Order: sequence, then structure tokens, then C-alpha cells
Amino acid sequence: MFIDTHVHLYDKQFDNDRDEVIRRAIDAGVDAMIVPGIDVATSEAAIDLSDRYDGIYAAVGIHPHESAKLSNGDLDKIEQLSHHKKVVAIGEIGLDYHYDFSPVEQQKDIFRKNLEIAHRRNLPVIIHNRKAIDDTRAILHEAVTLYPDWRNFPPTPYSHDTAPKGVLHCFDGTLDDAWDMVNINFHISFPGILTFKNAKQAVEIASKLSIEFFMLETDAPYMAPVPHRGKRNEPAYVRMVAEKLVELQMLSLEDVARSTSYTVYRLFGIGELERPKIAYQIRDSLYLNITRRCNADCVFCDRKGEAVVKGHNLRIEKEPSVEEIIEAIGDPMQYKEVVFCGYGEPTIRMNAVKEVARWIKNKGGKVRLNTDGHGGVINKRNIIPELVGLVDTISISLNSIDAEQYGRLMRIDGKRFHQAMIDFAREAKKHIPEVVMTVVDMDEIDVEDARRFVEEEVGVDFKRRPYF
Repeated sequence: MFIDTHVHLYDKQFDNDRDEVIRRAIDAGVDAMIVPGIDVATSEAAIDLSDRYDGIYAAVGIHPHESAKLSNGDLDKIEQLSHHKKVVAIGEIGLDYHYDFSPVEQQKDIFRKNLEIAHRRNLPVIIHNRKAIDDTRAILHEAVTLYPDWRNFPPTPYSHDTAPKGVLHCFDGTLDDAWDMVNINFHISFPGILTFKNAKQAVEIASKLSIEFFMLETDAPYMAPVPHRGKRNEPAYVRMVAEKLVELQMLSLEDVARSTSYTVYRLFGIGELERPKIAYQIRDSLYLNITRRCNADCVFCDRKGEAVVKGHNLRIEKEPSVEEIIEAIGDPMQYKEVVFCGYGEPTIRMNAVKEVARWIKNKGGKVRLNTDGHGGVINKRNIIPELVGLVDTISISLNSIDAEQYGRLMRIDGKRFHQAMIDFAREAKKHIPEVVMTVVDMDEIDVEDARRFVEEEVGVDFKRRPYF
């Protein structure tokens, strides 16, 4: 259920009960653990643990604290160790200006040399950064520029994107810093610090970045979460970090576990991609993935790529029949609502939408339709009257109040389809109990102008969707 992406299991604090600590982690639902080295000896110890336990993986590298202690040949040894079959990253590497354990320039030099190894080996990195975010960012930007082929391959057969380059563990930076790192293909993680009362910056980041950018970690035996703060941390406590993310992201525990585990799969290659789903649950709603066809090709949509949402694989190879959709739903009363929303436009299958919605309503369930609002054009008629009594809520992707920008974002005829979408919303307002219009939270979108347009001119509810 969980993956602890950063735990120092070789630490002497575990010498008396290491097997029991690992057993407690497994019993707590920790499927895998990544043990990062901080020098040659601990990198070897991490590999030894990975050889002894199926669910343990290793990372090898030189920590900034150890930079001043480096011996001739240590970096060569790290590169040799990186060829082990269970080494999944170069790490823990980076910069630490909080303690004066190694000179700053020496830290930078060793950080760059660790990154060179990661490039040669095409491995991701696990970054330590404390009171050094500006230099950390600068060196990572430099590495991305110097090594354009580093991790320049899709993590799955369908991905349009290159593989993630690494994770900044126990992230020590602002929300803007986090976005900068995400934008150059790095992820973020926090240990128990996320549960501390004074961790306002970490809480802000964990609240405002999408869950897709996060992984779970403990940094055990350090950074124990509340209520264990000040005591020895252990990997079983990773659940408490996940529970804090549940609170901050307003998701379920299953959502956080599934999404963070998929991120681990993309970054470290641990685990596997689940089978495509017709019905998938997020929070207490059930979503229906009935088609991958769409009349638009939005720049922010991954319909033709991995088509994964919060760890759910939606890349169906064929469109399900009405009977298959109903079977996948089960009892609709288990959910707050059932939502037609996959990586495609549901109104392309208007007859299936109506049949399934009628079945859900007959069972006492609630129905929401997520649409681009082009159903009238697609079906060559006003479809709103056909949805009366079958759909409780319609959510329409506004995306932009400017027709030209709308066309660019959706890669369609903006003038034609933008007006059709507005007309669809105004018609829906007359007949459907609840109508919502949404925009993706992108820099080029004026969200407040969109809000005013939706609420004042169209007269329906407004919602912003995260861009990731």
C-alpha cells in the first residue's frame, strides 16, 4: 500500500531490532523501501540489505556532509556499485549549508560529480538540500542543460514525457522553489516534518502542489512524525505522513497510496502499472472511463499518452459496452456520485451515457457529467433535454473566456466550439440542477476573469482545476 522512498535502515539505531523494524513496516502496509547511502560504506550496506530482503532497494552516493572525507577512488566505487541490479538511484547527494561539516565549494564539486555519475548511468537522483535551495536549484538546472539525454526516455510505452530525473527529499524551499523543480522534472517528498506544528512552508507546498508530484518517505531513524517526534523513526510510520497528505490534499488514504506509488514506479521503476479501468474511485466518487475518443486535443490532456489519473490507468484499449460499465459500477449507492469522466469526451457515446445514467438513477444514485460542452455539435442536436432527470450535475471545461486562446489550448476551431460550449452551459442552466464551469490553473489563464465571466455572465458555479 505504501512505499518509503527514503529510510536509512543500515543506521546503528536499528542494530538491535532491524528485522523487527522491517517486519513492522511490512505489517503496516509498506510494500517497498529505498535505502540511500551517504558514502561508500553505507552504500554497500544499503545494497547488502537489498540483497537480503525482496522489498528493499538501494541508492548509492556521497552525502554533502561526507564531501570533505572523500578518498581517492570513492566516486569510482560509487559508480561501480550503481551497476547492482537493485540500485535504483544515485543518492543521497546534494548540499547542506546548515551544518559546517564540509566546505561549500567542495560540496558543490562533489554534488556535480554525483550528477555526472547519474547521467552516465541514466539513473534518477535523491537530493538532500538544507539551507541551500538557491545553489541546489542552480546546479540542477545546470545539469539538465548539460545532460539533455539524461533520463530522456519515456517511463512507460505510452508516455509523451521523459522519465522523472529525481526527488528532493525533505524539501527545504518555498512553493515557488518547488514549482521550479517540478517544471524541470523533479519530484518532492517530506518525512515526518510535515506533521510538525511549525512546518508552515512544508504544509503550504503539500497543500498546493498536486499529489502527482509527491512521494512518501520517513528519513528514518530521523524526523519521526507526531506523535513520535523526538523518538526513533521507523518505516512503519510512513503511514502517518500519508495521512497528513490525505488531510492537505483532501483525498482518501487509498488515493495517496496509489498515486505516490505510481510516481515511484515512474521515477525508480519499482512496482508495475495496473490494468486499465472502466470505473475508478477518487475520494468518495466513482468515475466512469467509457471512451478515449475526443473531438479536441487539449495541450494539458494526456489522453494519447499514459492516461493515468492519481495512479489509475485509464488507457482502455476498447470502449466498454453498457453492460460492462454497469458491472464495473456495482452498487452506485456506495458513492457520493457517479461521474462520466475519463480520458475522452463522454457525449461522443451519448446513448451509452443515457442508458447507464438511467440505470444509476433507478438505483438511487447521483450522476455527474464532465464534458467539454461540445455535445450539441458532436450529436448535431440540443442534447440537454435528453439529460433531464438523468444527470444531477454537469461540469463543463471552460478553459478560457477568449475564443482564440480556447482554440489554441484545445487545438480546435476556437471560434466555433467556444460559442457552442457557452451556449451549452446556458442551456444546461435552464434544465439541470447544478452546472459548473472549470478552468485549468495555468499561468496563461486569467482565472479571476474566468470566474467573473462564469458567475456573473453565465450565472453558474465556477471551479479551478489543477494543472500537472
